[in-house]
Amino acid sequence: MQLTPTAIADVVVVEPAVFADERGWFMESYNQPRFEQGLRALGLPVPRAFVQDNHSCSKAGVLRGLHYQLPPHAQGKLVRVVRGRAFDVAVDIRRGSPTFGRWVGVELSADNRRQLWIPEGFAHGFVALEDDTHFLYKTTDVYAKDCERAIRWDDPAIGIAWPLPPGLRAPLLAPKDAAAVGLADAEVFAA
Repeated sequence: MQLTPTAIADVVVVEPAVFADERGWFMESYNQPRFEQGLRALGLPVPRAFVQDNHSCSKAGVLRGLHYQLPPHAQGKLVRVVRGRAFDVAVDIRRGSPTFGRWVGVELSADNRRQLWIPEGFAHGFVALEDDTHFLYKTTDVYAKDCERAIRWDDPAIGIAWPLPPGLRAPLLAPKDAAAVGLADAEVFAA
């Protein structure tokens, strides 16, 4: 398992070791001691234990996000795609952080098997780049509707360069994501 920091050091690309032969391939999708050792080696804190796994399936052009939960149910997320492709984004929403309002994006796919570690204090979203994209993620806290928040996917203050599948001019959004507020009006984390 290799952990590589992104342009925002707290957000990390996780690449599992894949062992392939004529029969197919094998990988550990998660190994707690190795994950924690990799974070420590980067000088990053070890998250709380993962307590919930989620799985979504999306058509090409579906954009989910930018989602987060406030304390006491803030969530860190370890995300991956097991079928299809997605462009995955994390936005720093820790007021006072030197990277507040900045974003990083990584393509996750069944082929590249990359994962993204997104700690608490970040909003998260993705756009499916293919039909039947299956997105799996572990969270460090359970879903809590009263703590759930969202920031507009197209907030110009953040300026995410979302790639869209060919022929699509706008993403497909849930009503709650279409009605989300901009970063300037969002409840965010204190740094």
